[in-house]
Amino acid sequence: MEVYLAQPRGFCAGVVRAIEIVERALEKYGPPVYVRHEIVHNKYVVESLKNKGAIFVEDLSEVPPRAVTVFSAHGVARSVEEEAAARGLPVLNATCPLVTKVHNQGKRYMSKGRSLILIGHAGHPEVEGTMGQVPGPVLLVQNVDDVAALTLPADTPVAYITQTTLSVDDTKDIIAALHERFTDIQGPDTRDICYATQNRQSAVRDLSKLVDVILVVGAANSSNSNRLREIGTEVGVASYLIADGSELNPEWLKDAKAVGITAGASAPEVLVDDVIEALKRIGPVAVSVLPGREENIEFRLPAELTAS
Repeated sequence: MEVYLAQPRGFCAGVVRAIEIVERALEKYGPPVYVRHEIVHNKYVVESLKNKGAIFVEDLSEVPPRAVTVFSAHGVARSVEEEAAARGLPVLNATCPLVTKVHNQGKRYMSKGRSLILIGHAGHPEVEGTMGQVPGPVLLVQNVDDVAALTLPADTPVAYITQTTLSVDDTKDIIAALHERFTDIQGPDTRDICYATQNRQSAVRDLSKLVDVILVVGAANSSNSNRLREIGTEVGVASYLIADGSELNPEWLKDAKAVGITAGASAPEVLVDDVIEALKRIGPVAVSVLPGREENIEFRLPAELTAS
């Protein structure tokens, strides 16, 4: 069986930075280090950090006084930052710099008196953080129907921002609908949309032309991993989201001559290797990596962790 690996796949720079912040905090301050929400949406990553002494909580009230606290890559609302400051918690902010950029764009648009629209998924921690960072009401739209349901007059000055785990392809129809709906509208350049999301989705489209089945390695609660599986399905290739090799169902591969593997931005390469090993237990495989876009982006760590 031919096995093709999408390129790029797996960890993006924001995820690498977030995990490294937790690991370095554990080294510098010693365990435990408290992390608000899963640092990234991947059980393997979370469990491995737990084993090193990280404690994951959903609410700051669970963090003891003066305990080192890390905010996850998804970002948090200002109310969470203020609560941490009021309690005097030493905070390391692992919010992805691209998420922070979206926060700043939203604040800038609102400061110019524009009504702000956020394209994203309701309930996603990044969306909750972004809506809580902007000092004013934010209108959330998840699809074109939501745009049609907006009650703002057509000549309202509006601006839009997008959840970073959505690509240019994911948002283009909604953005087009917004432009049709409003006469005075601004939004970020498409280049500002997360490079990693777009690159992984483009790589899956390339992969789909060569394979009979696509396996997406990632967590069920990972927005970008779910979207990779959806894209494979949309282009007519049987696609499955699996956490690791233990979830591989041999039935999926019955008539497959070529299998494609990719991984969401929060899934480590060790889990891709685990899926390849599971395939090898079914039968002989030849593994090759597709040519794709090389990612050389690195994000700086907080100064507290780089000072010697």
